[in-house]
Amino acid sequence: MKIKLILSGIFFLMISFVFSQSSLNNYKYIIVPQKFDFLKEKDQYQLNSLAEFLFKKHGFSAMMEGADYPDDLKMNRCLALRSDVLKEPGMFRTKLKVELKDCNDQVVYTSPLGESREKEFQKAYNYAIRGAFKHLGNLNYTYKPSESITSLATTPSTPQQPVVKNEVSKEIQELKAEIESLKKEKVKAKEEVPEVKPEVEPVPEIVPEKKIEQAKPVMKQESSGVLYAQEITNGFQLVDSSPKVVYKIKKTGLDNVFLVEGKSAVLFKKGNDWVMEYYSGDLLKQEVLKIKF
Repeated sequence: MKIKLILSGIFFLMISFVFSQSSLNNYKYIIVPQKFDFLKEKDQYQLNSLAEFLFKKHGFSAMMEGADYPDDLKMNRCLALRSDVLKEPGMFRTKLKVELKDCNDQVVYTSPLGESREKEFQKAYNYAIRGAFKHLGNLNYTYKPSESITSLATTPSTPQQPVVKNEVSKEIQELKAEIESLKKEKVKAKEEVPEVKPEVEPVPEIVPEKKIEQAKPVMKQESSGVLYAQEITNGFQLVDSSPKVVYKIKKTGLDNVFLVEGKSAVLFKKGNDWVMEYYSGDLLKQEVLKIKF
């Protein structure tokens, strides 16, 4: 009975080993953060630099977050896994493990715990992180491109078919009508405000008994981060440098006009800018997005 249990355990470990290796081989890069959450400072005890070194030692193309990324990674952030080192609680031992997540924040790999009994933090963390990385060395990593990942950036765009005006999304028409109405109200309000001219000496401005309701101002907000467009079915997903999916946009019958999924908003190109327009209560808001297609 004991032999059967041991053999079963070995079998499941082998399956786990093969699965982890196959999954990791599909990713070309590893991004190491500048600071781990359980530490107070960037690269404290040089653990982040050590993690980058250990990834490279085991055959991975690793780089520190914020570095000058390769061109293919700039175009497709899903080629990379984001690494992290997590600390497990322990009374007399320091326990660390390595975790890798894809661009959709899904965990792809978690290492066994690396442990140390050292009391000094720098030595304890150093020994524990090296122990956690030992399993990665046994995976014999070799990059093997996966079409499900590389196709996010290399699939050619599908030619857009002509669309009859009557088929234009009703939601886009309504948003445009609201925008035009707001513009007309703003112009009308300015034209109706009376101009009081002083006869001889400057006199206080005459205030009408009933104030003319001014159109509510349009607020503009600039987005500081660059978003990278990756083509998906019927549109694109916009990811940041983490990489993390921030928005999903869908194509419409108009050139350079998209619907924002999960948000009552429209994204359109204005000059050289991409503008996301939506209502927050009665206030029309515009947000300029920096997008690289």
